[in-house]
Amino acid sequence: MTRSATPGLLIAFAVLIAGLLLAFMVGRYPVGLGDLWNVIAGKLTGRVTGVPAAVENVIWQVRGPRVLAAALVGAALAVAGTAFQGLFRNPLVSPDILGASSGAALGAVLGIFFALGIFAIQAFAFVGGLVAVAAVYAIGSAVRSRDPILVLVLTGVVIGALLGAGVGMVKYLADPYNQLPAMTFWLLGSLAGTSVADLIPLFGPVAIGTAVLVALRWRMNVMSLPDEEARALGVPTGPLRIAIVAAATLVTSASVATAGIIGWVGLVMPHLARSLVGPDFARLIPAAALLGGGFLLVIDTLARTMAPIEVPLGILTALIGTPFFIWLLASVSRTWS
Repeated sequence: MTRSATPGLLIAFAVLIAGLLLAFMVGRYPVGLGDLWNVIAGKLTGRVTGVPAAVENVIWQVRGPRVLAAALVGAALAVAGTAFQGLFRNPLVSPDILGASSGAALGAVLGIFFALGIFAIQAFAFVGGLVAVAAVYAIGSAVRSRDPILVLVLTGVVIGALLGAGVGMVKYLADPYNQLPAMTFWLLGSLAGTSVADLIPLFGPVAIGTAVLVALRWRMNVMSLPDEEARALGVPTGPLRIAIVAAATLVTSASVATAGIIGWVGLVMPHLARSLVGPDFARLIPAAALLGGGFLLVIDTLARTMAPIEVPLGILTALIGTPFFIWLLASVSRTWS
């Protein structure tokens, strides 16, 4: 790691720590920094904290699972966006470019339509995202073209539109009093009601997919070159592209299955990370993960505190992400090479 990357990584780490502190301390039941420290230290050392039981319950039972889920989802979306932008050599690519979000959305609304349990709905969403990307890749690979990346992106747009039509059809057929509100709320993104049980199916895929991308970080640098140059350097572009797409889709589908559709994180955070640490994926992936986790922690804290009722995450990320992305394009456009 070069010395110039260290300040950027420290900034990204500070963003995550600030997001964690804000998420644990702010809410309808405020928690002081001293109480938070005593509870965490007591958990680590086993000593008596002297903190009221209600405060400990708020930290561990109420906010703890939601805070961890927000950090994991934000990090996963940012890492997936980083991988897709580098792979497709396009700064406007986001994690749902190959239909992962649309497939997960269709799977979730089908689960709600058939009145399945929450875990079945999450499983439907997860499988839907994976199947959608598999279909996109199969169709894109079957089309002979000199630019396979462009074919993949166009196929993803077409399949995403088809899946979006499927979501619209299911919503049209749904019960407008019970099912339709649940579908709409899920599609807008939320971490309300997140429990410890939700962390297990989220953490596993996110950890596996991120580990694969980290292991491929040096080859991802080469994949940023045109295919002819990458192959000339001895990189098998076809199998490597499949591995990167599969890993990024895995973390995206797990995140969407847990939190619903949350846009802009995977589009904006990779740009900000690139401006802090440069284009090397060895630094870019951890920086994007830290920034994405910290950003979604702040957004989720706003979602549950800014109004008497909880505001969907997708609305807030769009409201904040749009002007931020415009500023980012104007200020760091030269960081893409």
